Amino acid sequence: MNFFSPNFAFTNKTTMQIQDRHIDVWNNCLRIIEQLIEPQKFETWFKPIRPVSMLDSTLTVEVPTDFFREYLEGAYLDIIKKTLKRVIGADARLVYLVHPVKAEQPMRYPASQGLPPVNRTVSVSTYNPANNPGPLVYPGLQKVKVNPRLNPVYCFGNLVEGECNKMGVTAGLNISAAPGKTPFNPLFLFGGPGLGKTHIAQAIGIAIKEKYPELVVLYVTGNEFKTQYMDAVNVRNKLTDFLAYYMKMDVLIVDDIQDLIGQGSQNAFFNIFNHLHQTGKQLIFTSDRAPVDLQNFEERLLSRFKWGLSAELTRPDYATRLAMLKARAFREGVAIDDKVLECLATRVKSNFRELEGALISLIAHATLTHREATIDLVLNITEKIVGTEKEGVTIDRVQSVVCEYFNITRDTLLSKSRKRQIVQARQIAMYLSRNLIDNCSLATIGAELGGKDHATVLHACTTVSDLMSTDKSFKQYITDISKMLVPVDK
Repeated sequence: MNFFSPNFAFTNKTTMQIQDRHIDVWNNCLRIIEQLIEPQKFETWFKPIRPVSMLDSTLTVEVPTDFFREYLEGAYLDIIKKTLKRVIGADARLVYLVHPVKAEQPMRYPASQGLPPVNRTVSVSTYNPANNPGPLVYPGLQKVKVNPRLNPVYCFGNLVEGECNKMGVTAGLNISAAPGKTPFNPLFLFGGPGLGKTHIAQAIGIAIKEKYPELVVLYVTGNEFKTQYMDAVNVRNKLTDFLAYYMKMDVLIVDDIQDLIGQGSQNAFFNIFNHLHQTGKQLIFTSDRAPVDLQNFEERLLSRFKWGLSAELTRPDYATRLAMLKARAFREGVAIDDKVLECLATRVKSNFRELEGALISLIAHATLTHREATIDLVLNITEKIVGTEKEGVTIDRVQSVVCEYFNITRDTLLSKSRKRQIVQARQIAMYLSRNLIDNCSLATIGAELGGKDHATVLHACTTVSDLMSTDKSFKQYITDISKMLVPVDK
């Protein structure tokens, strides 16, 4: 029997036992794949795969890790699909079993079937000079296919909610149910890097496309918008096409809008904003700082950013970090002891991105070295992540030194006490965190100092600065504590 036949099927039960069918099918697939890719890559990415079972036209195979599965599909999905159809038939399906780091029940993953969200075609009225095509259309072309540029991974299902992002997630869910019809328009998400701004913004777009597939959604960064604008102004009538294109959006998501600097690009965006907002379209922005802290922005544009809801994302607390680790470990198809994840959540505190990176490193080390994920392995992996942080000034260290200086406990410092000494100690901790730690946002400082908001931290910094200029004893407090945090070389 020729296994290269597209209609190849195992029908002769006298020559092949049903229980071994999956092995023979996979071996026939391997023979084809081996002829299509380099020998070394075949040894690395296909030899470790083990056929497990086969039911009808569905073949189940086991792979070492979910990282292995993701890479396999990213690099060889087309080859795998064509080979399965060649060997099994047009109805061929593939299911993965991911073998966890610990010996527990594997998790099941269907092979990739879905595609990123797509938009309907929109009509854009454009000028049509013979030699001056628009930036996003071609001469004579009235219909435009808009790529939403949404990553399916950034959905609400893969988002862990905690106190650090609760307002943003809640607003996002409301918006996705009724885009443009809630008080949250625009939605302005702000906070430090790695806190999930992009994830929430794209999750809203994905949810809207699922509920309202006819709506046109577009995700773009502030820098990309600025670059497109600069390109458009250099060609006659191209700016008109540029504006017409953006005014066709039903949902516009602009990530890192703090990069949208320049009078011309802001003026163009101002007109687009006005048109979309007045016609009931949804606007979503993200930024690494609050609207009040944006520099070099026109006042009229800043005032519009404040029309809807400004939701601050702060550093995740311990409970949220641990929940995120458990959820991501589940997605990766690995089982890791809770004590190990608790250690990781304690060690890496800064943001979701670094925490996620540490977890992936842990899984990779455990898998490639055939070791169990242990606390010792966590300490080894996170040493480089938190090592530098330990040597420098951190919010934790500022709190410890302030508590030591004023002879109070950490719980007292972070409490809601309004006693003068406690309030001043708390304000000093905020001030020193702001001035001694690089790239430390007001949102992050507030989250670590009793869950205070952005405005409270800003007020504290202003108060400390004023007291230092009028009260010598208070200024001495700051000098003494600063020396304890950053010793002066003798």
